[in-house]
Amino acid sequence: MMSLPLRSVCVYCGSKVGRDPRFAAHAERLGELLAGAGIRLVYGGGSVGLMGILARTVLRHGGAVVGIIPQHLDHVEITQKGLSELHVVPNMHTRKRLMFDHSDAFVSLPGSVGTLDETIEVITWRQLKLHDKPIVLVNDGGYWTPFLDFMGHMVNEGFASPATRRLFQVVETVEDVLPALCAAAAPTLPDREELI
Repeated sequence: MMSLPLRSVCVYCGSKVGRDPRFAAHAERLGELLAGAGIRLVYGGGSVGLMGILARTVLRHGGAVVGIIPQHLDHVEITQKGLSELHVVPNMHTRKRLMFDHSDAFVSLPGSVGTLDETIEVITWRQLKLHDKPIVLVNDGGYWTPFLDFMGHMVNEGFASPATRRLFQVVETVEDVLPALCAAAAPTLPDREELI
């Protein structure tokens, strides 16, 4: 088990469902797993796309859900009803910081540039040793493979250290998420010198 209890997990994912039905099924299955393990979901607060499927599944299975949404997206993403906690915040920066503060770990499902932005930010913060919370990308169907390839390109071009890749884990299915988070009980981060 983790050295600190895994009480809440922030999940970044799309406000659309995508073309492949597998992505909606993955969001639903992850919701079941989180609720079954008694782990609180922290997410962006919307009722649309993968976000909505995930949140409603956790709630339907008796789990707790914390939604954090900026005022300007409240109308676009249509805030999910019935959340355990809802925080309406003034802007995206506050949203991302509050999601971070409420979470013990991070999981990225498929999504658009917002999901990519959130994922890169928590990886960057970990690189800078601002936190040591586990980060897991779910690559079922190869969704994150282009991102992983680009990271390899950055390393090959000398802009990133090979150690950067150790800042997060990649799993192939949602079934692998919780075991991966638990395996990160005592993570060994690269030395700062390795990451420069």
